[in-house]
Amino acid sequence: MGYKETYEAWLEGAYFDEATKAELQAIKDNDKEIEDRFYKDLEFGTAGLRGVIGAGTNRMNIYTVRKATQGLANYILKVNAQDKGVAIAFDSRHMSPEFADESALCLAANGIKAYVFESLRPTPELSYAVRKLGCTAGINITASHNPPEYNGYKVYWEDGAQITPPHDTGIMDEVKKVTDYSTVKTMSLEDARAAGLYETIGAAIDDAYIAELKKLVVHQDAIDAVGKDLKIVYTPLHGTGNIPVRRVLKELGFENVYVVPEQELPDGDFPTVSYPNPEAEEAFALGLALGRKVDADLILATDPDADRLGVYVKDSKTGEYHSLTGNMSGCLIGDYVIGQRKEREGLPKDGAFIKSIVSTNMADAIAKYYGIQLVEVLTGFKFIGQKMLEFETKGTGTYLFGMEESYGCLTGTYARDKDAVVASMTLCEAAAYYKTQGKTLWDAMIDMYEKYGYYKDDVKAITLKGIEGLEKIQTILETLRADAPKEIGGYKVLKARDYKKDTITDLADGKVTSTGLPASNVLYYELEDDAWVCVRPSGTEPKVKFYYGIKGTSLEEADAKSESLGKEVLAMIEKML
Repeated sequence: MGYKETYEAWLEGAYFDEATKAELQAIKDNDKEIEDRFYKDLEFGTAGLRGVIGAGTNRMNIYTVRKATQGLANYILKVNAQDKGVAIAFDSRHMSPEFADESALCLAANGIKAYVFESLRPTPELSYAVRKLGCTAGINITASHNPPEYNGYKVYWEDGAQITPPHDTGIMDEVKKVTDYSTVKTMSLEDARAAGLYETIGAAIDDAYIAELKKLVVHQDAIDAVGKDLKIVYTPLHGTGNIPVRRVLKELGFENVYVVPEQELPDGDFPTVSYPNPEAEEAFALGLALGRKVDADLILATDPDADRLGVYVKDSKTGEYHSLTGNMSGCLIGDYVIGQRKEREGLPKDGAFIKSIVSTNMADAIAKYYGIQLVEVLTGFKFIGQKMLEFETKGTGTYLFGMEESYGCLTGTYARDKDAVVASMTLCEAAAYYKTQGKTLWDAMIDMYEKYGYYKDDVKAITLKGIEGLEKIQTILETLRADAPKEIGGYKVLKARDYKKDTITDLADGKVTSTGLPASNVLYYELEDDAWVCVRPSGTEPKVKFYYGIKGTSLEEADAKSESLGKEVLAMIEKML
């Protein structure tokens, strides 16, 4: 069936509601729009669904959400795991509560109990709830930091991590098999409740989650000493972080938390930013203004589903605020957590610091300093969660800290996804601890640079849209794959990793070893002087990304070396286009 026939079937079909039909009727003369909405099904990928809200097979709406949920239900029934139920959370985006309920009622109609949060909750709390309630799976309705017209649907498995093999492909296959929307099961909320298949959850999980976070505090003494003096500015960027972040900070004794008023309340339009991403400078405009007004020690921003944290810290010598990249804040938190654990109780022999392959080599230096193993995983926090599960099931390996460069980290093992609530808490605790020593967080960052080296990491992206763009992205990867460069930006290439072929080639002697990781279309080059470059296509956008890192002897030198390597990498790629 072509896109026009599918459009007509939605317009005329008895299964689809009148509001959907009215929206489709309004575009009857816009063939391009009809094609875009119906030329394909919204793809259920390894992370679930993500797309623009609206009517059509290639959009996020109650019907595509039901279809995805029917596929998930079929998989759960197939593996005979229907007795344990599914936890469901949602964020502040448009249609998020509706999509959560549609998911729950589809599950209920398939005889699978749904535990639905009463109102918006952060992603890490959903990860926690799956394990706390002993569920088979979890569903989180969120599009993270995407623009306001988007929403998404993420699936978690019983370990509390986003789905990984074999469950991801198993669920994807079942979703693909659902071709007729009218066969998707649903039922009324009243009937689902009466059958004991829809349960509202909230305060009890909140309390248990916050209690887990507070167990991780090491220096309550430092908070008691200076918590009332430390000034913290916080913005939830109109998302889910507002209540849990403020709650945990207040309960620990941080008395001066200033919330950016314009960004405090949930709002699916995200009216103060073009898109709610704590990596973006604009996300901090209002926070920085308030920070300067109250003379804040640090400024925090969490993204709408509160799994990623952006940070600015004050330099007491200049009065200026420095932004911390995800690599910087991750290492700052990781070094504090691991260092304090060593000091208080010693470190386990099998202790591990886990990072994604595109994260900073400073993590490696920290692990080496503390004598613990550095474990690398593919990009995506679910692979860190997968490694945590492996540690538990095999009984070897103790998780100490995990991070990825994209502003996500996790302290503790209560969840299996990155958590900006615990990151906010731990960073504030670290700020209090360093304050008792007469230092700021920026001072602590400089101390780390002096101790481990001035690591500087960055990422560039080239957008290549359409079929032609996808072909060019593949050409870039295949060109590099066929003929690994001997040097990049003046740095000699020592080893070339090809995660698709599962090879690490030593360019000096030609020796080939295994990456030890699942197949992925990613190329990584280990360079001399602790520098590196990694090339990978984006999983969510028509982009090819180039991650790179260097090590300098000062901030100024590191900045210069990083800028130079970035230019050289782009020049190398442009030659291939």
